[in-house]
Amino acid sequence: MRVWSVFQSDPIFSPPKIPMNTEEEKRLTAKQLVNFLFSGLFDGIHDMCYREKTLYLMAINEATEMFNPNLSIKFALGISLFSNALLCLGTERHLPYYYDVWGGKILSCLAITELAHGSDTKRLKTTATYDHSTQEFIINTPGIEAAKCWVGNLGKQCTHALLFAQLVCSGSCHGLHGFIVPIRDPKTLIPYENLTVGDIGEKSGLHGIDNGYIMFHNYRIPKKNLLNKTGDVNDDGEYETEFSDPQRILGAALESLSAGRVAIMQESCNSISKAVVISVRYAAQRCQFSDSNGIELPIIEYQTHQWRLFPYVAAAYAIKSFVQKFSDQYISCVVQSQDGQMDVDQTSLMVSGVHAIVCCSKSLITWTCRDAIQESREACGGHGFHKAARLGDLRNNFDPRVTFEGDNTVLLQQTMNWLLRCTSVNEDYYSFFPLTCIKYLQNSKQILGRRFNGNRLEHVICHSFISQTYEWLVCWLVKATCERIDVLKTQEDDKFKIRNFSQVFRGRTLALAFAESNILMYFWDHCNTCDDELAFVLKKLYYLYGLWSLYKHIALLYQGGFSSSSSLSELISEGILVLCSELKPEVVSLVDAIAPPDFILDSALGASDGKVRYKWHVHVQ
Repeated sequence: MRVWSVFQSDPIFSPPKIPMNTEEEKRLTAKQLVNFLFSGLFDGIHDMCYREKTLYLMAINEATEMFNPNLSIKFALGISLFSNALLCLGTERHLPYYYDVWGGKILSCLAITELAHGSDTKRLKTTATYDHSTQEFIINTPGIEAAKCWVGNLGKQCTHALLFAQLVCSGSCHGLHGFIVPIRDPKTLIPYENLTVGDIGEKSGLHGIDNGYIMFHNYRIPKKNLLNKTGDVNDDGEYETEFSDPQRILGAALESLSAGRVAIMQESCNSISKAVVISVRYAAQRCQFSDSNGIELPIIEYQTHQWRLFPYVAAAYAIKSFVQKFSDQYISCVVQSQDGQMDVDQTSLMVSGVHAIVCCSKSLITWTCRDAIQESREACGGHGFHKAARLGDLRNNFDPRVTFEGDNTVLLQQTMNWLLRCTSVNEDYYSFFPLTCIKYLQNSKQILGRRFNGNRLEHVICHSFISQTYEWLVCWLVKATCERIDVLKTQEDDKFKIRNFSQVFRGRTLALAFAESNILMYFWDHCNTCDDELAFVLKKLYYLYGLWSLYKHIALLYQGGFSSSSSLSELISEGILVLCSELKPEVVSLVDAIAPPDFILDSALGASDGKVRYKWHVHVQ
């Protein structure tokens, strides 16, 4: 609430009363960033330990994103992610940049993606070649396809870039490394020579962010600008990697790979919440058509409307409980790896496991949020398309997160690969987080022997059915994916093609099913920490999210032989409808519990007082 109080008390953060063009929005966001940085929210930030600071910044980011996604992204790219990368990937010589960015003297951007390559980082072409005679790196863009693009803050304003380029030393390429690269004069914002830099132009959303492109033409930076925690060039001009403390190296890799995706998961939770708050509140007072007694009914009374919206309310709660707990575990993992609390093998397993969970969770959560926003927009009818509903803005500003920090389909492949590797992991390692979440793979043969023989609703509206069915589904998909790969090996020698042809209907589905099961596991654990009265309602949300998610895999449950009776499909579908009906009296209270204040939600359809017609009329007037 402290963050929102800052926004409410400073006029610079007030939504514009008249529409602005993109240049005006970028200028306004830049001004807001200055006020935000010096609002007092970050006083004492340097005195916090890593855990305290990270949790604090995550909380601020969530609150900011709910109110102003442009400001949230500008701050993250320009300040928080940059400063965090300096601490994780840099050394003491980079601390002046750390204090300068927090002091508002410089503004950063993150330059990784190129015009021709994004997810395939091994093929990024921008080079940083070391010149020993001058002790400088010479940065070059070999062609238009290697231009860094879509870089937030780069188009108009940033003074420095956190650039990832191929480090070349003594004629050998040593892979991607991070560099601090000056882009513009901090006083004039005029770009330096030997750079071609500009704004990429109009986008579908996030109009306050100046996404840009850049090309380097023999652009020189000092040797000290290399972020050198994991690799450096010595005084003799030779590349060297210090492996005396591999835990810290792996910890830095974990932090830099996953922090942005964890933030996206947190932001997605809040976007789902905003969408269902608006659509459910609107449905509770929007009347349409009459019953047999001539009484006009709110559309929330209709089963079809409940079926459309209530599962997303359940998803909002389930995902929120997962993300909150997992974020805390993620931070603990980083601290443990950086402090050297585990041996190399344990740390390596933890890094790969956390990365795999983040990959599939980011994919599932952002897709779920995208669908929740669209369903909410449609459920509000024509009024949902109006600017005053805020669902259109929510959709356009959220949509980039589906491809931010990695294409979801590509990320799912990484989770699939990890799950298949885990089938051959030493069983002793299953006691370490995050392998604890797939410990049941050890009992795959027994699990695959399970069969569903239920014939009543209580046989599916229960925790044991949902958890055991998901264990069966994940084990079966692991087995089916391995079998598919084995068949392909008899037809093809190319490992790339084998992996490629095992994704659709197998590997991709495996990763998504695992993500769903993991979220449900966390949600159930959370339900059991609550008092009985609250847990009673939360468990209904758990059952609804579980059955709704399982129903998407109903064909696989039959295909794999989990059931041969039509009762499985019938009971799951009936269970979904029964749970929707049972949740109807509680659903407005449930969305109220996760709703931000009205000035944050800023929706004429979703205001807490329910005065939709009046607020819509005022907006139009």
